[in-house]
Amino acid sequence: MAWQRGRVVLVSSVREGSMDFLNIVPRIALGVVGSGYIAAVIPPEVITGWLGPDSGWLGVLTAVIAGAATPGGPVVGFSIGAVALKVGGGTPQVIAYVVAWALFAFQRMILWEIPFMPARFVWFRAAVSVPFPFLAAAIAMVIGKP
Repeated sequence: MAWQRGRVVLVSSVREGSMDFLNIVPRIALGVVGSGYIAAVIPPEVITGWLGPDSGWLGVLTAVIAGAATPGGPVVGFSIGAVALKVGGGTPQVIAYVVAWALFAFQRMILWEIPFMPARFVWFRAAVSVPFPFLAAAIAMVIGKP
């Protein structure tokens, strides 16, 4: 499409796309390597104890709190979820973690949402979203392991 719109648009698009690519690659690498370090540092017994399949609803609540407190972008949030699954975390608990991270990451709300939207709206959105990690975990518990 950029090619059809002319040389100037094509060159500008390629330049901006290349810069975006160069900016995102280090973040992805840091996220993947960082989650590997997190997996190496946190003993599997801690993850299976707090977020394991036998932790039940207390594990889901712990996952929701941990998800909300996890800083970073999707590379970090999803990588930590994958690591938790790999070392023995329960599927419903990890799903609750990832959904809570996506909805409530405190650092993202404070740094990005509140400066651009009214704080009342951001906190209302977060409050209305509270049931979703629990609902996702409940659906995963009903469905069972694939």
